[in-house]
Amino acid sequence: MEPERMMRNERMKLKIAFLQLLPGKTLQERSDKGVTACEKAKDMGADIALFPEMWSDGYCLPQDEAELNALAIGKDSGFISEFRELAAKLELAIGITFLEDHKPKPLNSFILFDRRGREVLHYSKIHICAFDDEKVLSSGDDFYTAELDTAKGRVSVGAMICFDREFPESARILMLKGAELILAPNACPMEINRLSALRTRAYENMLAVATCNYPEGQPNCNGHSTLFDGIPWIPDQPGVRDMCVFEAPGYEGVFAAELDLGMLRDHRARDVMGDRFRHPETYGILSE
Repeated sequence: MEPERMMRNERMKLKIAFLQLLPGKTLQERSDKGVTACEKAKDMGADIALFPEMWSDGYCLPQDEAELNALAIGKDSGFISEFRELAAKLELAIGITFLEDHKPKPLNSFILFDRRGREVLHYSKIHICAFDDEKVLSSGDDFYTAELDTAKGRVSVGAMICFDREFPESARILMLKGAELILAPNACPMEINRLSALRTRAYENMLAVATCNYPEGQPNCNGHSTLFDGIPWIPDQPGVRDMCVFEAPGYEGVFAAELDLGMLRDHRARDVMGDRFRHPETYGILSE
């Protein structure tokens, strides 16, 4: 790696805020609480603020079609526009989640606004939990990446939502499309097996995974939002290191963690995981 780029990488550290919050009872309450949390994230020096899964309705999924559609909102709704404007006002990238109005069924969606309030990524959950309440939803159609401009520099980001993490293909596709950081809204108990899946996605793809969960008190959730930085070892340092550089407690709060993106890029430039030694010509069964 050329010296100039190495020096630039060494300086690039992003701070990610995890808005591990209990949702209010109404859309307005969730909007107000989300705005306050983003303001706190900015005060903490965050570059990116991330919400848990489907914040607009607190991950509420009525099985009645009329009730469900009444909760769904458009990407140009007042709720989403408020966070677009807030991102520009605070100069803070905001990853907002919502039940998106869509036919024939709503979507479980995520939009990332950059610090200028520009939409840079719009993703809908592909691996919906169709064995459970999410059977009333439609699936998304593809995985996407985007260049996110921050005050610290640019980073290539992608998104996956909750159950997506259980499928290695999700993070693999995002890696192949250039993602360095995956933002992962969540709504389920984060226990050793799910946390191990996140660790593995980060390790095998040489990328960082930031997951924001609902706290204890939200049904079937327990906090423990995490940041895995994807760096299992450092040259000239003995042994291995823990890629989990942050794990939140179970209770409600706004938490911030730093991602050393320069160190991750150095690791990606020299190590053997990711795309370097794959043999896609033998993987045909994966798409059959």
